[in-house]
Amino acid sequence: MLFILALLPIALILFLMVGLRWGAARAGGAGYLSALIIAILFFGARLELLAYAHVRALLLSVDVLLIIWAAFLLYRVADEAGAIRTIVQALPHLTNDIGMQALIIGWVFATFLQGVGGFGVPVAVIAPVLVGLGFGPLAAVVIPSIGHGWAVTFGSLGSSFQALIAATGVPGEVLAPPSALFLGIAGLFGGWLVAHSVQGWQGMKRLSLPVLLLGVVMGGVGYVVAVSGLWNIASFVAGIAGLVVCFPLAKRFQGDKGDNGKLDVPGLMIALSGYAILIVIILIVSLVPQIKLLLNQVVLQVSFPEVSTSLGFVTPAGVGRKISVFGHTGVVLLYASIMAYFVYLKAGKYRAGALRKILTGTFWRVLSSSVSILSMVTMAVVMENAGMTETLAKGLAESLGEIYPFIAPWIGALGAFMTGSNTNSNVVFGGLQLQTALLLGYPAAIILAAQTAGASLASVMAPTKVVVGASTAGMAGREGDVMRKLIIYTGSLVLLVSLLTAIAVRLM
Repeated sequence: MLFILALLPIALILFLMVGLRWGAARAGGAGYLSALIIAILFFGARLELLAYAHVRALLLSVDVLLIIWAAFLLYRVADEAGAIRTIVQALPHLTNDIGMQALIIGWVFATFLQGVGGFGVPVAVIAPVLVGLGFGPLAAVVIPSIGHGWAVTFGSLGSSFQALIAATGVPGEVLAPPSALFLGIAGLFGGWLVAHSVQGWQGMKRLSLPVLLLGVVMGGVGYVVAVSGLWNIASFVAGIAGLVVCFPLAKRFQGDKGDNGKLDVPGLMIALSGYAILIVIILIVSLVPQIKLLLNQVVLQVSFPEVSTSLGFVTPAGVGRKISVFGHTGVVLLYASIMAYFVYLKAGKYRAGALRKILTGTFWRVLSSSVSILSMVTMAVVMENAGMTETLAKGLAESLGEIYPFIAPWIGALGAFMTGSNTNSNVVFGGLQLQTALLLGYPAAIILAAQTAGASLASVMAPTKVVVGASTAGMAGREGDVMRKLIIYTGSLVLLVSLLTAIAVRLM
């Protein structure tokens, strides 16, 4: 009975979003309220416990939302300056081969965009570009969707990965290696699926060399950057590495000769300058001890006492999420956004009123996702502090047992599909996956890597993202066609992660 009650808030969110097509913000609020009521009436959550749970949730939410807001602000700074458009226009100059165009624009550049933007930006930007190059509308949506799925966890400047750290308390240094490994392998296979979506099995065979080289380079660079502690720029740097490798590869796969016009090299350099600033600032803050120490001197942190429910579940005393006021990743991104803005301003890239458009555009674009994250984080913390998450974990452990590692990625995928976000999935299911892994004796890092990898890959199928992508490619009203196409490709990649997880837990 308690297991069913503990499951109800999650089941309610799923029903409201998938069945009734509610947005994540409304569904998250309903899930939070149901969790609160169940915690009080059936799990014996006292007022003191709930008060501390809400403070914990607020700190966790701020930790994640700072990155989300700053990451999208940087994207808007560059986009308003025409930087994204300039980069996109430069890419077709590399090759006229349709398969290579799909790989370069729909896979490599989509990875780059996910690294710095996220929020459905890769598909929204790339789909109309592919249509303009002669791709069919369906393919134009499917290609970047498959292409950027592997980069979501470490994309948006690591916001989803930061959410997993915040929700579970497991250090990023522990989570990064298996997460980056699973996603890197999935990214390689994602490249082959992009080739397949363009030219079928023949395309996979013909483009096997560029797919292998690009996949190994991007996956390898992403892994090295992530395990070095710079997981917030892992997808971003992987995308840059892939773009660099594209130049020699494109010369071998030129396709039919055509006139792509003259490449604006000075304009391209200015467009890339904003992202160069980001790399320099993050490297300085992360690798120069004196700067790192200076920025992290002021810290926001709250100590919590031990609390318990009337049923006897105890939440030990401890400190909440530590937030560095001047050295937090989100604040560092804010520094980069400000500097990039002045560089583009000096270069004459902004029209009158640009700053107002940047700020208002950022506010309205991330407002809904911020509300959904706040409500779902609070729901997850209330469930954890009331003993509901442990109840679910015990139920799953007893019913799934040895097959749980195989199922773990699908739980993450379900969370991403129903909430529209890798971040939300990590928040809702991260604690559950952790406790289940501990109960069954499986390595927590492996199971949590499976959680975020499955969520990353399946997030591209979230109805909200499909609607956005379809609308930009002239596919409005045909979202079902996109979903049917994506479910095969995405399902294959999540299945791959399931197999990798099952193998990994046996080797550990």
